[in-house]
Amino acid sequence: MMSTATRLRILEQSGLLHPSAQSVTAPLFDGRDPFFLAADKVQVKYEMLRAHLLDGVSVTAAAEQHGYSRAAFYLIMDAFDEAGMRGLLDERRGRRGPLKLTAEVLRFLHTADPALSGSQLAAEIQRRFGLSLHRRTVERARR
Repeated sequence: MMSTATRLRILEQSGLLHPSAQSVTAPLFDGRDPFFLAADKVQVKYEMLRAHLLDGVSVTAAAEQHGYSRAAFYLIMDAFDEAGMRGLLDERRGRRGPLKLTAEVLRFLHTADPALSGSQLAAEIQRRFGLSLHRRTVERARR
């Protein structure tokens, strides 16, 4: 069995420490059972949802007992509904970088004349590849 100190270290390294573990007052996290650790953000989120959905605890009470606001509860529930347990991780939502920058366009940018401006390269990419890119996207991709 993993020690609490080891578990806390792993949670910290993973960015999974509950930001307000001291405000978790749910009975499961009273310290009697070492499995339930208020500092484990994912576990606390899961137990908050479970308390509401299975135990019938109100949203307001479940959120408060687990150190979250009512608004955060709904965001967490939506993320869980959308992605299951992965939704309980604090992953950045939305797009992960430019969609139009294919390997072919990146190769072109890295071999293009360094004297060309972002605007000039964007125009050339439009001509060659039929892609409309903002000059700032081109400039960032060149770095």
